[in-house]
Amino acid sequence: MITLYDYELSGNCYKIRLLLSILGIKYHSHTVEFYPAAEHKAPWFRQINPLGQLPVLQDDDYTLCDSQAIMVYLASRYDSGNSWYPRDDPQRLGSVSRWLAFADSITNSASSARLVEGFFYDFDAVACRAEAHRLFRILDEHLWFNAKSGHHWIVTGDSPTIADIACFPYIMLSEEGSISRQDYPAIRRWSDHVKRIPGFTVMPGIFPAGPAQ
Repeated sequence: MITLYDYELSGNCYKIRLLLSILGIKYHSHTVEFYPAAEHKAPWFRQINPLGQLPVLQDDDYTLCDSQAIMVYLASRYDSGNSWYPRDDPQRLGSVSRWLAFADSITNSASSARLVEGFFYDFDAVACRAEAHRLFRILDEHLWFNAKSGHHWIVTGDSPTIADIACFPYIMLSEEGSISRQDYPAIRRWSDHVKRIPGFTVMPGIFPAGPAQ
């Protein structure tokens, strides 16, 4: 039985819920109140993850922390089609790893700005927004060139990978950190494709795709 230590408003937790839904995996959600209770820093939770960070996944007797690592594990173990984490294609796999690292940079910027706005964290919001826009410009250009070649996803190919899920949440939640997506049309088109993946599920602040044009 899979248990996900989860917080509804966390984009990193949402990545795992989204992949679990897409893969059709049943799981139990154990809510950890991030704000204002800060249960992720409580002694009982540090017994599970000494870093005091969400999410945490337990699959029977195996415990794993970090959203990117959890996605790698879930896709490797439960994706029979081997498409979400393409282990048999070294070039695509390398690209997935590159964009997982890029997603961490989005978290460090766009998510941090959101934490200032909604959770009253003491970060440099101006610097976080500036860095987020720099990253969004890079991704928007990359997606534009991919689309010109007939590809809809971050990693070139006919199907999405966990790189798309890794980058998706905090881009979609960026407006909550006063980071507009208006100037990134390729990102907006890509996000609409993500929302149409079978099994897609929402979270507060992230909505279903609109009617197909």
